[in-house]
Amino acid sequence: MKYHVKNLKLADLGKKRILWADGDMPVLQRIRRRFAREKPFHGLRLSACLHITAETANLARTLQAGGANLVLCASNPLSTQDDVAASLVRDFRIPVFAVKGEVRKTYYRHLKAAIDHRPNLTMDDGADLVNELHTRRRQEAAHILGSLEETTTGVFRLRALEQHGKLLFPVIAVNDAATKNLFDNRYGTGQSTMDGIIRATDFLLAGQRVVIAGYGWCGRGCALRARGMGAIVVITEVNPIKAIEAAMDGLLVMPMAEAAPLGDLFITVTGNKNVIRPEHFRRMKDGAIVCNSGHFDVEIDIPGLRKLAKKVRRQVRNFVDEYTLPGRKRIFLLAEGRLVNLAAAEGHPACVMDMSFSTQALAAEFVVTRRRPLAVKVHNVPEAIEQTVSRLKLKSLGLAIDALTPEQIRYLASSHEGT
Repeated sequence: MKYHVKNLKLADLGKKRILWADGDMPVLQRIRRRFAREKPFHGLRLSACLHITAETANLARTLQAGGANLVLCASNPLSTQDDVAASLVRDFRIPVFAVKGEVRKTYYRHLKAAIDHRPNLTMDDGADLVNELHTRRRQEAAHILGSLEETTTGVFRLRALEQHGKLLFPVIAVNDAATKNLFDNRYGTGQSTMDGIIRATDFLLAGQRVVIAGYGWCGRGCALRARGMGAIVVITEVNPIKAIEAAMDGLLVMPMAEAAPLGDLFITVTGNKNVIRPEHFRRMKDGAIVCNSGHFDVEIDIPGLRKLAKKVRRQVRNFVDEYTLPGRKRIFLLAEGRLVNLAAAEGHPACVMDMSFSTQALAAEFVVTRRRPLAVKVHNVPEAIEQTVSRLKLKSLGLAIDALTPEQIRYLASSHEGT
């Protein structure tokens, strides 16, 4: 078995983490048991470019139980948990190509290994794997039955391909499922982002001004957690509707140029490029902390910051780099501008990833068990899958809800009753 991980001797700890996370993923456990009986992926090759975490490991185990011939690679150079990668190889016999801190050349060599597997189905977190299949490795795209994308940034890229008529195979936008973005993006990103910031800096949020760029579900989650810990939260936005929503949620709203001199901590979660730029760095106070929880490391203009700086000190703490600007003003960049929640912490808690990865697993089954191939476009997750995952999650939490009475069903289907 070909693989590339940091050290197989880390596998004992990795296995403990995988099994601990599995205990908080009861919906995925249930799906895994059914997959083991029915083998929906029998005879199929699957390549997944995902964050290699304990939670992802349990998704991989579920796909493997369903008969998939599976290969994993990392979707971000800093998000791999090396002990988990080692355990997947040693204990579960799943080839993994991922090392935390891998350089760009190694990252793309790992993507190449995943495509060399000649997959029939792919999973992506950021669309890097799909992008390779649409550029350098187009010949392999002919074998793809479909792909699944689980992050906002990746869906942006895929919809752009579709809009320009360049998409080569069908894709399901798992990120757009309510069972994913309402929970994973909001509660998962909110909690894990604060976890990463605190681990990296020992920063006290109470009384501090926290500037959050973007008020999508990830931004909402970060704002909710920061305010809950006593921070004064400022939102920057380009979408007027989201800006009004933030204001009515009781948050301050202003352009980044106005927020820059006020903020103690800056968090980007937009999915866009150069949200914080040199003109903003120049206005920041001494000691300002800047980090990103969006997928790619482009939301903060790091080359611009580097050019502006008189001196750069790497790793003044783990995952903290110090940039000294003219006038001896210091700006601290966390996790090299990459996903702070995965680079400096452990990513989203297993309980919330149970829903995301259950949706992912069932969507993959939907792709390969259809009688007719999906049309070549970006598809939403079928409503039936979302309902299944939601009901199973409620049951696992020991919660029950009401059911419509026959009278209520008739009322909702009728038009004759009125005032």
